[in-house]
Order: sequence, then structure tokens, then C-alpha cells
Amino acid sequence: MNQISPISRKANTPDVAFLRKQAAELRGEVIGMSHKTGSAHLASCLSCIDILTAAYWHALNIDPAKPTDDGRDRFILSKGHAAMAIYATLAHRGYFPRDLLETYTKDGGKLAEHPPANMLPGIEAATGSLGHGLPIANGHALSAKVKDKGANYRVFALMSDGECNEGSVWEAAMFASAQKLANLCVIVDYNKWQATARSNETLQLSPLREKWESFGWDAYEIDGHDIGAVATALADVPNGSSKPVAFIANTVKGKGVSFMEDDNNWHYRAPTAEEVVKARQELGLS
Repeated sequence: MNQISPISRKANTPDVAFLRKQAAELRGEVIGMSHKTGSAHLASCLSCIDILTAAYWHALNIDPAKPTDDGRDRFILSKGHAAMAIYATLAHRGYFPRDLLETYTKDGGKLAEHPPANMLPGIEAATGSLGHGLPIANGHALSAKVKDKGANYRVFALMSDGECNEGSVWEAAMFASAQKLANLCVIVDYNKWQATARSNETLQLSPLREKWESFGWDAYEIDGHDIGAVATALADVPNGSSKPVAFIANTVKGKGVSFMEDDNNWHYRAPTAEEVVKARQELGLS
């Protein structure tokens, strides 16, 4: 099978204005999806939109017309409760028609409330039961190392901060370090909230960067809403060391809409029609 041509990532400066516009459109899309279906986890989607935009429109070596190409980079949404965000991203990136988003949560449809396996192009793994995405990503990354011809694709796993409560995450972190999976990258969407409480009130996550570092990773803190910085950081993986890379992306739950930001009520609430209009106005959408 023909492989996707590698992109010159480090020489490719992100178009920040374009990325910000795309992120605003994705936020408007998921807000509309939540309203139409009464679906939860809207704020969890909004906190990771900038990360997804930076990945899919700048950093990833992908071709939506070849979603199963051997040479593609793999992106796993480990925080599967943010399914609306990955569906909107894939549709806008051209993996499937945007009108398929209208079928979200519909009986018999392909767009379940958590990403399903083997039903949609671009979905690399079924996720939603937290703690599974990184172990799966390990398998993909290890596979690239052991292929006969030395595949050079990279694997990214987007996790939630609350997900780091799971023991399977740290088992996977130890495995990745031991196997020197330098082609593996974790991005933790560190929005400081879990379902019902602040993350650090539930279990003591902080200092989170130092935890990943102590497990043998190159770990960095970044502003998860500085879309240009995120795009550059992801594009520069691997970073030249033999270690996997973790980015602790400081984010705001509900980012982009003032009355949703850092308000955990939006973990489960869906917006009213009036709130959709107000949110779209704030995002600069018609």
C-alpha cells in the first residue's frame, strides 16, 4: 500500500488565524449538536477543541481520503466522552460528510455518544471507558517500531486529567518508557474538573508534569488554548530523545463561551436555543 508522504513539520509554521477560525467553527458545531440531542459533556468537548484543531489541521501526517493508510499518524481520543468534538473534527476535516453529524445519538446510527470501533473513518479505537486509550496507543506505537521496514508514523493519545486516576494509565506509561516509544505522545486536557468535583480534590494529581517525568517521559506544560504553540509542539514529536512525550495542556472547561467557562454544570447540561445563539455570537459565528 502506498504510504502518505511525510510532511516537513518543523519547517511548517502554523497559520494561527486559520486555526483559530477553524476552532471557532468546531465549537459552534458541537454546541449545536449538544442542543439538538440534549447530550452531555459539552464543556469537556470545548476544552479540547484547540488541541484537536492544532493536530488535524497542522501537526498530523494524514490524508482523509486514505483513512487506513499504513503510514498515517494515529490519533486516539482516549477521553471518549468528548465524542462530539472528534466527530465534528473528522467531518470538517473531510473524513465523512458533515450532514452525518445530524445523526449523532440516533438509533441505528454510527455516531454513538462514545466513539465506536470500525464504524467511522478516522476513529482509531473505541473509547469511553477511561484508561484504555493510552494502552491502545502503546500497541500502535510499538507496532511501528517492530515493522520490517521501520514505519515512521506517530501515535497521539488525548486524555482527560480525571482519566489519570486510572491505574492502567500508569502501567501504560511505564511500558512506553521501558520500550522507548519516542513516536508516542500523550496530551492531557488538564481542565481541572471531573464529573462532580475539581480533579485535585478527587485524587491528588498535581504535580502532574512531574509525575509523567518520573515515569520516564519527556513532559512539558503548555497552554492548551495557545493554538499556535500546541500545533508547533505536536508537530515536533518525536523530539530527538528516546523517550515518549507528554504535554500537560492547561485548559479551561467550556472554553470559548464566557457563561460556560470553568462552570462544571456544563459537564451534563445541554444549551437552550437562546444559549446557542448567544454562544455563537461570542464565537463570532453567524
